[in-house]
Amino acid sequence: MSMRQATKTSRPPEISLDLADLIALRGERGGFSLRPGQIRAALSGGYLSRVRGRGMEFAEVRSYQAGDDVRSIDWRVTARQGKPHTKLFQEERERAVLLAIDYRRPMFFATRGCFKAVQASKLAALLAWHALEQGDRVGAFLFSEERQCDLRPQLGKAGVLNLLRQMVADPAWQRPLHQPFEPRQRLAQTLMRLRRVARPGSLILLLSDFAQWDEQVEKQLSLLSRHNDLGLIFCYDPLEAELPPAGSYRVSDGERDLTMSTLDRSGRERYQENFAQHRQQIEQFCRKKRSLFLPCTTNQDPLDCLRQGLLKRSGA
Repeated sequence: MSMRQATKTSRPPEISLDLADLIALRGERGGFSLRPGQIRAALSGGYLSRVRGRGMEFAEVRSYQAGDDVRSIDWRVTARQGKPHTKLFQEERERAVLLAIDYRRPMFFATRGCFKAVQASKLAALLAWHALEQGDRVGAFLFSEERQCDLRPQLGKAGVLNLLRQMVADPAWQRPLHQPFEPRQRLAQTLMRLRRVARPGSLILLLSDFAQWDEQVEKQLSLLSRHNDLGLIFCYDPLEAELPPAGSYRVSDGERDLTMSTLDRSGRERYQENFAQHRQQIEQFCRKKRSLFLPCTTNQDPLDCLRQGLLKRSGA
């Protein structure tokens, strides 16, 4: 039995994950870079993430020498010895890339392409395979109403395969249909947990529609960005950005039907403004923190999305 036969689900690929398909994404050519200082958005402003290089580990303390960074002074040793001492750090051989993937109920929606959760998973798989090629350690933080799963960064193909299996096996894909979104924890609380598992010096890429974005979410992301490179990948459906032209539309959740009217022009404008404000809040936060902002709709090709948002500089 082939890998595809062994892992194929009975549900359409637009609303489910298939392990063989995620593995096959390894063959897709990159055309983008995750290198420190080269992560940039090909969007308005072209934000640059802060250059921290790879993770830094403490090596030793020695007497302060002219030219040392005063921010590295070890004040405890300085006070004990009576003369300035500075901390020395050594660069890690590989960096940790941590993929935080949102599997909460709002991510299981789409009118075009595939579910936001499916799109986020494809993007995460592409990023994981690319990080592997760069020699980085790959880890993940999967979160939903059902569970939070922390996968410690690992080197090698086995770590990526474990991540893909955990994505496919996440209980969010098996939850009963037609249940309302009643999160057990706010997004801000989930990010507090992410802060505890993220190692300083990591590249953290958060894939979500950022439902429940508020000041507390910004606070937690700000704290994450102090010691890590941060990227926000905003997954959304085109219908969330703009209602269809004026008219009456029949919609269904698979059990119930209703008619939606978009004849009210002011209502359509308010709807569009609400989404624009949501996106603007995320985008402005990234601009302020010099972090990556990468929007991706459910009907975009995920590789094209990454290529447009993570341009690979010559010589990278």
